Amino acid sequence: MAERYPASSGGVARSCILDQLQEALAFVKTQIREYTKLGEGAVFQTIPEFPEFCWTELIVNAAAHRDYSIKGTDIQVKMFDDHLTVESPGILPGMVKISNIREFHFSRNPKIVELLNEYDLVKEFGEGVDRIYRDMAQAGLPDPEYRQADFMLYATLKNKNWGKDDKSWPVTPESSSVDSVQEKILAFCAEPKSRKEIMEFVGVSRRATFYENYLLPLLSSEKLVMTLPDKPNSPKQKYVKHT
Repeated sequence: MAERYPASSGGVARSCILDQLQEALAFVKTQIREYTKLGEGAVFQTIPEFPEFCWTELIVNAAAHRDYSIKGTDIQVKMFDDHLTVESPGILPGMVKISNIREFHFSRNPKIVELLNEYDLVKEFGEGVDRIYRDMAQAGLPDPEYRQADFMLYATLKNKNWGKDDKSWPVTPESSSVDSVQEKILAFCAEPKSRKEIMEFVGVSRRATFYENYLLPLLSSEKLVMTLPDKPNSPKQKYVKHT
């Protein structure tokens, strides 16, 4: 199991907790992968591996409710091929238990919660947890998993690779969807189109995903050709269906 990129957030003494949190969320967002699928009305949708609210809420809750009396360890966000885990110092506060985490509300650090609430970053403990369960279920993903060990709380989200032997990231739920996207690209490129125009047309926002799964296969099969083949990286480069 490969770990993609670990990130950590230290104690409040190192910098403003609000700045740390916003920086951490911005960075993790760049690491969340996406895939595309053909939705209703033959419109292509770009879907993240985890619903944004879910991973955001886990990280915000960790910063808002960790036990800051515990020294020598930090909040850590660990991303793997098939899951994301947020590790937070301190077990669940007050009367909150894993069995009642969706319903029971309690704040270990009410002043921090109040600060983050002013910036619309945090909800009272337990309020957002129930939505995590609902959003994961709506996305067709397993329930979040909470675990306590020694002085740490572990909160885990699992993506579509969970439980599979092959951990390669799915670009689309079905290979036929990939073929369908490519056919739409070829039809769209009856006249020369830029990479940006094609990406916007099929609804893919990540250049790497678009290149590896759509553009490169079409170029390799010579179904699509460059208008400036001698200058592949030219900003004026366009792509057209080979005739």
